Amino acid sequence: MEWCTKYRFEALRREDIKTLCEASIREAASKHGIEIVELAVDTDHVHTLVGLRPTMSPAHALQLLKGVSSHKIFTAHPNFRKRYLKGHFWSAGKFFRTVGSVDLPTVRAYIANHDQKKLTEFN
Repeated sequence: MEWCTKYRFEALRREDIKTLCEASIREAASKHGIEIVELAVDTDHVHTLVGLRPTMSPAHALQLLKGVSSHKIFTAHPNFRKRYLKGHFWSAGKFFRTVGSVDLPTVRAYIANHDQKKLTEFN
């Protein structure tokens, strides 16, 4: 799964906010029975590899992860309300895909090394 901050603002560039975001995603996942296999929080987006119960749709899982994390971020950092006036920290867009077309180690490596990949693309 992948999702971005609203307008691709680099709101997660501070380490404390990035840590809070990661912790809140893990907390939401634990509470709702979503297994986090791999998680990477970048300055303006999140990558995650998850395992879901057969009864939970990917869209619902994403809604839970985005909702809890944005609520925790707005609670801890009320100044974000000035930038995100309507209370939407994450963009409406999302991306999710099953791992069936590639093997699990490849996806885990991609998520774990996405920062290095981005650096080499622009250099």
